[in-house]
Amino acid sequence: MSQPTLWLRCETKEFEKRAALSPTTAKRLIDAGFKIYVEKDEQRIFDDKEYAEVGCELVANNSWPTAPKAIPIIGLKELPVSTDPLPHTHIQFAHCYKQQEGWSSILARFQKGGGTLYDLEFLTDASGRRVAAFGYHAGFAGAAAGALALASEREGKTLGFLQPYENEAAMVADVKQRLGGNREGYKALVIGALGRCGRGAVDLFRRIGLKEENILKWDLDETAKGGPFAEILDVDIFVNCIYLTSRIPSFLTREQINAAGKQRRLSVVVDVSCDTTNPNNPIPIYTVNTTFSKPTVPVDGLGSENPPVLVISIDHLPTLLPREASEQFSADLLPSLLEFPQRKTARVWTDAEKLFRKQLSDAVVAEGL
Repeated sequence: MSQPTLWLRCETKEFEKRAALSPTTAKRLIDAGFKIYVEKDEQRIFDDKEYAEVGCELVANNSWPTAPKAIPIIGLKELPVSTDPLPHTHIQFAHCYKQQEGWSSILARFQKGGGTLYDLEFLTDASGRRVAAFGYHAGFAGAAAGALALASEREGKTLGFLQPYENEAAMVADVKQRLGGNREGYKALVIGALGRCGRGAVDLFRRIGLKEENILKWDLDETAKGGPFAEILDVDIFVNCIYLTSRIPSFLTREQINAAGKQRRLSVVVDVSCDTTNPNNPIPIYTVNTTFSKPTVPVDGLGSENPPVLVISIDHLPTLLPREASEQFSADLLPSLLEFPQRKTARVWTDAEKLFRKQLSDAVVAEGL
């Protein structure tokens, strides 16, 4: 039997500092008999030498297209837009299974190249729960970004460049300092509060000093009546942490915001779920993803007489805590990766491949291939 091998590619998304494999997890795989290639990457939070020291073989930056076709390529964020065929097996977040913008074109590349996609978002255990997710740190970082945006708005400023933090404690300290001494009086609402992402958002608000009664924690029971929800207008920060699977009534609309006029309290919306181009997005008040260099976008169409509502819709928030987020994610992914050599029989991988084949079939029809 040939040696199981993985190729960790660099991340080409701007400001992305996380890694699908941390050096700690890479060593666990090597100890289990794997060969690990790691592309050099100055952007990654982990130094190249950290991988070399645990036994990985360093290769040139962004060289995976020339890697032997039999070696699976593992990464996090989507590949750059291209029409080049993809002949490799890829393990990554592809953001194309919910008919997001360009979904069929992404899958068409696999059809043309004969490659396979194992989407990290859809690796699930026997109960249907994702085996690994960045949800907690996405919620934690999203809530922090929302609080920073609120602090800037109170100062009459626009939130500037968001820089990654060394750890959660450093992030909490910075947010506390920026918000000042009246943090207890702020009010936040988290929808999806019982999930990983929601728990992260709630924890951030607690750690920066919001009163418990000022952290509204909503989940399925509270949203069962269907939106839009007037309660969202009565908080300073609204954080959306749901995992969208189908069309649901909108949580918040432009019309609702306009009708409230100056009576509303809402200043900042953080859409951690970031279903921006999804036709079922339950927060249809913005149309673009924001970035670390420009974290907020105002809701347009409100009229000059209405105070602004700012939206944060960054689709890789956990990279604000890149080391902690990467260590947690790759540790959770490790048991499944250890089964990857048996992917033709290991349920987590066979289920993921079945889903890929179905999505590929839909894309072939959509693309007319």
